[in-house]
Amino acid sequence: MLLAAAFLGFSLKYLDVIFVIAAALLFIILLLIFRDPRRVIPASPLGVVSPVDGRVIKVDLVDKGVLQGEAHRIQIRISSLGTYTARAPVEGKISDLRSVAGDQVVDYRTNALWIQTDEGDDIVLQFHGYRFGLAPLSFARYGERVGQGQRCAYLRLTRIAELHLPIESKILVKAGDAVVAGTQLIGKLTHS
Repeated sequence: MLLAAAFLGFSLKYLDVIFVIAAALLFIILLLIFRDPRRVIPASPLGVVSPVDGRVIKVDLVDKGVLQGEAHRIQIRISSLGTYTARAPVEGKISDLRSVAGDQVVDYRTNALWIQTDEGDDIVLQFHGYRFGLAPLSFARYGERVGQGQRCAYLRLTRIAELHLPIESKILVKAGDAVVAGTQLIGKLTHS
């Protein structure tokens, strides 16, 4: 940050104003894209937190979820001014979607992260609408555990996040709601 300010000061004194404006705009854009503020994760063991900053565009049921039959689907339009990382919606183990393909048709054409909770729930987070052809990049590997709200992927300018939750889950958001990654509960897993 200090180096950028020094460069900006040097540019103002010695270089063309257009170059200074371009450098300042580039600095602001990069700062907005790559910022990743600390988030306070709610203390809700069976809660599902929002994986991204954005606005809920659809909450519905799908009869053929990525893994299970019927599932809740929450689609979130990712904020262009949101953070660059996605966060794990629940605590659990990362599994490979291709391991369950067999004869079953599994839709893993898009980037997806399958998290199995300790209670046996399957949560799938998918991403759609890549800008400039840059798909999100997960830094969580198969077999690793992730914590609720933990950083798990770089979004790389992705537009839509889609979450599939078990049909027994309670959904806490509706279309039009603004959500904040890692801090806001969007659903609750239910167990009797």
